[in-house]
Amino acid sequence: MKHSTMLLLLTGFIACAPCFAETAAEKPPTEEEKAPAHESHSAIHKIALYIPNVILDLFDVVRLRVRVGPGIAADVRATKLASVFVGSYGSVYAGLPGPRNRRKPKLPIGLESRSGLQVSVVDGTADTNIGPDYGPTEIGLGVHVLIIGVDVGVEPLELLDFVTGLVFIDLRDDDL
Repeated sequence: MKHSTMLLLLTGFIACAPCFAETAAEKPPTEEEKAPAHESHSAIHKIALYIPNVILDLFDVVRLRVRVGPGIAADVRATKLASVFVGSYGSVYAGLPGPRNRRKPKLPIGLESRSGLQVSVVDGTADTNIGPDYGPTEIGLGVHVLIIGVDVGVEPLELLDFVTGLVFIDLRDDDL
């Protein structure tokens, strides 16, 4: 009885996930979110947002996601140039999302979908706008088998951004 109840709840959660796609999905940045690289904030702005920016920069370093949804896929990343992905999945994820790659913080839950084949910079995956959005120097791996998957990674460039952010230098131009 317990297993059938859990399966029913899981199926219902996955079935309802698209209803929340508008708020939970990672979307490409809008024009408002894309601030010019040369734009600088006032000293008061930088001081007021120092702690939130340091915390977000620290969370940018690590990706640790659990995914639930149908699919079979595998990927290995050792920078953008040395990465391979093959498979397909559509899932709901929870966990540390990894590099923001923009100024807007990412939610620790949301939808993620990826399908196709990608080898290095040759990317034959479907563009769903809710992909994992990996960093350029991220090292990690992911696997998705049937209804569950994991994605782990470390982004060395974000670690450097975190360290320099302690002295108000934003290398990745992702501070609030």
